[in-house]
Amino acid sequence: MDPATLIGIVLAFGALFAMITIEGSHVTAILLPAPMVLVFGATIAVGIAGGTLRDTIQAVKALPGAFLGKTTPPQKLIDQVVGLAEKARSSGLLALEQEADKVSDPFLRGALQNIADGTDGDELRILLEDEIATRTKASRTAAKFFTTLGGYAPTVGIIGTVISLTHVLENLDTPSTLGPMIAAAFVATLWGLLSANFLWLPIGNRLKRLSDIEAERMTLLMEGALAVQAGSQPRLLGERLQAMVPLASAKSAKGSKQGKQSGAAKPLKKAA
Repeated sequence: MDPATLIGIVLAFGALFAMITIEGSHVTAILLPAPMVLVFGATIAVGIAGGTLRDTIQAVKALPGAFLGKTTPPQKLIDQVVGLAEKARSSGLLALEQEADKVSDPFLRGALQNIADGTDGDELRILLEDEIATRTKASRTAAKFFTTLGGYAPTVGIIGTVISLTHVLENLDTPSTLGPMIAAAFVATLWGLLSANFLWLPIGNRLKRLSDIEAERMTLLMEGALAVQAGSQPRLLGERLQAMVPLASAKSAKGSKQGKQSGAAKPLKKAA
């Protein structure tokens, strides 16, 4: 689990509440039901109206992934593919059918099954590239839904403020209540901006980033599987896949692996 989104949103709202407290105000001053209902309800409604019901359903299903999304270390994938290459060189490509039953990833499992069935390399590449494109398109649709909500929310907030100010103008004969009423009127604009920049846009960007990471992962597995089918030497295959990994990710995975090894094998001091 990568809690980056959850941590960021909590810190953002924490900074907001800290400012309110420092200003000497109260959180209840912005927790007004009417503008919150309008901003959140109308924003989600126009988001649904701007797409299809299937887009909305995909976005709702993808929402937990924005907070609980997992990323697989590239080195783990490379080690797995190299192991499959060694198995193929020692036992033949038909042995990959048994290995496919042990693989939990449906993308890699399907690739290994096609290799064992004797699918042509060019046809297999087209098949895997189409699958990558389809999955990426679906995840990008979910990300776009929340990004679109981030665009609608500020405008919906302004609409709420205009409605409230209209109500204020109807009560100009009671000057003692104008101050609180005007303050309450701007809460709708506040929640429009808050929801856009603290919720919808971060969630949309997070889902888009997870989509990019998933596409990179599947591309790495595709190139590895095709190389295994072509009979590539395992060590050279590992080096080739390492070259496909971004430098920062490769260093992070390597450093973590070395840290575990150094922590697990500490030399014992001999007694004098």
